[in-house]
Amino acid sequence: MKLHHAGIATRDVDDLASLFADLLSTPVVHEERVDGMRVVFLEADAGGYLELLEPVADGPIATYLDRHGPGIHHLALSTADVQASIDRARELGVEPIDDAPRQGAWGHEVAFLHPGSTGGVLLEFVAESH
Repeated sequence: MKLHHAGIATRDVDDLASLFADLLSTPVVHEERVDGMRVVFLEADAGGYLELLEPVADGPIATYLDRHGPGIHHLALSTADVQASIDRARELGVEPIDDAPRQGAWGHEVAFLHPGSTGGVLLEFVAESH
């Protein structure tokens, strides 16, 4: 698996996207609203992305910001088969948050693993749809 993206929680996606675009000379390649969030992807070298997450309604990102403040929220790993990755994690004693794949940002199939089982890191499996 390779790193697909780093998810970063922020209270102002426009400001952070502008800063990262200028600082890292990287373009915004996708924007959408999904699951109570405004999501912006910036392209990084080596094919990965920075995913900026701003809450527009109550939900996991709003809760995360209230508890922890802005910063890295999760790491996402590319996989060809999200369900097989969930099953493998479960075999290794890792607790999935999602028992089955669901649709995430950009129409990708995704599933998350509980950070209590992964050294305190929220991990996401991603199968790209494009």
